[in-house]
Amino acid sequence: MVTDLTNGKPFKLILKFCLPLMAGQLFQQLYNMVDTVIVGKFVGTAELSAVGSTGSLLFLIIGFVVGMCTGLSIPVSQAFGERDYKKMRRYFINSVYLAVLISALLTVVTLTFIKQVLRVMNTPDSIYGLAYSYISVIFGGITATLFYNLFSCVMRALGDSKTPLYLLIFSSLVNIILDLLFVIKLNMSVRGVAIATVIAQGLSALLALHAIFKKFGILLSHKDEFLPSLDMCGRLLYIGVPMALQISVTAVGSIMLQSAVNKLGEDIIAAVTVGGKTQLMLVMPSETIGITMATYCGQNLGARKIDRINEGVKNSIVMAMVYSVFSFITGHFFGSELALLFVPSSQTAVIEYVGQFLRTCSWFYPFLSMLFIFRNSIQGLGYSVPAMLAGAFELVARAVMGFVVIPKYGFNAVCFANQSAWLSAFIFLVPTYLIVHSIVKKKIEQGRVKI
Repeated sequence: MVTDLTNGKPFKLILKFCLPLMAGQLFQQLYNMVDTVIVGKFVGTAELSAVGSTGSLLFLIIGFVVGMCTGLSIPVSQAFGERDYKKMRRYFINSVYLAVLISALLTVVTLTFIKQVLRVMNTPDSIYGLAYSYISVIFGGITATLFYNLFSCVMRALGDSKTPLYLLIFSSLVNIILDLLFVIKLNMSVRGVAIATVIAQGLSALLALHAIFKKFGILLSHKDEFLPSLDMCGRLLYIGVPMALQISVTAVGSIMLQSAVNKLGEDIIAAVTVGGKTQLMLVMPSETIGITMATYCGQNLGARKIDRINEGVKNSIVMAMVYSVFSFITGHFFGSELALLFVPSSQTAVIEYVGQFLRTCSWFYPFLSMLFIFRNSIQGLGYSVPAMLAGAFELVARAVMGFVVIPKYGFNAVCFANQSAWLSAFIFLVPTYLIVHSIVKKKIEQGRVKI
């Protein structure tokens, strides 16, 4: 089930790895969209706004989890590319130990402070109870989310993007069925949506573990490999924590924006929720190309093939630019129609806002695509701190928009808020990648690369 990305034509390998991953991301976004669609269609605007008002907070914590899991899997991919399978297995088992500790800590912290955070975010009183009911269940099941993502990231680190796809398909279908049951049949409102999500994630985590035992014998540790290693845990955290913080720093900026949006009324909250969900679908293939580059760069770094890394990055940019034409056309010309997937046609104000939001954002999708590629490539090379700094640039841009611009110009400014963050990070990441690539090349030539 493993795939070697260190030999063969980079374009073909990247595309072959990317397509199942892209389908998986599609189902992941479907997974995320189902909650919004069902709530918007079958419950009401207030409930939709409640789910939407927690989006940036959810991004903060789940983004931290996803970033951490991706970071924990990078040393696995590097050791696999180096063909040091004992080291690879020890990295994997130590990542599991860390995941246990991290999930316990996150569960306690999030459930302790969730009420205070919702107040700080200016969550309207009319939807506060609904928002808390939804997000508290999601955070209560964070262990399932973390282990599902860890096992999926490790499988992708070994070049298998198909098994995570199958797991996502299963998870999405379970989520849809349970959403319909809990919301429509049992009238459990937003709490039922959250419970459905947690159950689907938990079942997927168990199936992912089963897949590792059944299909990835190369990962099964021997008796002498189970002992925790402080050095390896340190290496895993050195890469994982900055990647997690990079997403969380970005999410903090999103919380600032959400706080500003929450003051503009339920229609705009709903519109930004729908526009954001739709945009995630539109940019998902570009994000997938970026995720592919983390594995590609990690394996080729382990194999000490630096020139292949640069060739792969160039090929991935070509792929992303071609797709950006499609995402621009779809978002720019069909945004209002896409809004009808989430809300009834009677919500004319929300639909109009969504159309304006997507028309504005669509012009900047090429920059976002390259941002994904450069950020993930840098992370795959083991330099996750610079990627975190790019997140800091995004944070500053969103803070300025949230605290200064949006209060003055309202929804028109909301439509430009994310783009300002994308451009800030893009300008930082392009020269950063060139510098990191040069440093790694010199280390390889001098035999100083340590995995």
